[in-house]
Amino acid sequence: MKNTITLFAFILSFTISFAQKTVEASEILRDIKAGKSIQISNATISGVLDLTYMNEALPKLPKRKKWWNNGGSNTIEKQITNKVSFTNCVFNDDVLAYIPDEDSGYTFIANFEDEVVFKDCTFEHKAMFKYSDFERNADFSGTKFLEDSTFKYAKFDKNITFENTHFDEPATFKYAEFKRFVSFKNSIFKESAIFKYSKFSDGVSFNNVKFEEDLNIKYTKVSGEFDITNMEVAYDIDSKYTNINGKSFSKYLLKNR
Repeated sequence: MKNTITLFAFILSFTISFAQKTVEASEILRDIKAGKSIQISNATISGVLDLTYMNEALPKLPKRKKWWNNGGSNTIEKQITNKVSFTNCVFNDDVLAYIPDEDSGYTFIANFEDEVVFKDCTFEHKAMFKYSDFERNADFSGTKFLEDSTFKYAKFDKNITFENTHFDEPATFKYAEFKRFVSFKNSIFKESAIFKYSKFSDGVSFNNVKFEEDLNIKYTKVSGEFDITNMEVAYDIDSKYTNINGKSFSKYLLKNR
């Protein structure tokens, strides 16, 4: 009996240790650079995950004044061609697909050519995806954003979901473009949610979404389904110039009561 208990304790300890494994962000970046698909589950990702590879690109870039005066661009884009998948992972530092570098004057952006998954994850610090292009399916369902997050100007070409997602800080989707239906069903926005100028080409669901502060959908354009069943907004909704299938937000509400 004693041996059985000891064996069980060892297996339990091993299981917990495995579930809490730590993966260095630098290792992931090396694998991406080597062309490997990333598929990590039940891990803590330690260190800054800079998907723009800014530090690698900077030494190769011309000085900004000389470059820009000759018609060059200050935006440097990194194409991530690998599949990137994280499930039930904790990121204990920044995850950056967007960096405006003040010292050099360059802006670094990461685009994703293959599938992107951040499912049931926790971003403990910044999650920056401003200007990123997602060319294949993307999944952020069940994920918690505990600090600043932005998808401003992001473009989603294929299927995308933010269902059951939790935003602790202001969440910015300003100017974001969704070419296919996107669902935020059951998500929680603890602070302001900004969808100003966002474009939904194939519908959007805010079913059972809790906006615990303001919702800004000013100038937002929606074509297709607009599901706001059981949606709750604690404070103000700014819907000036919002277009829901050719109708204003207020007229849409009157028609669908």
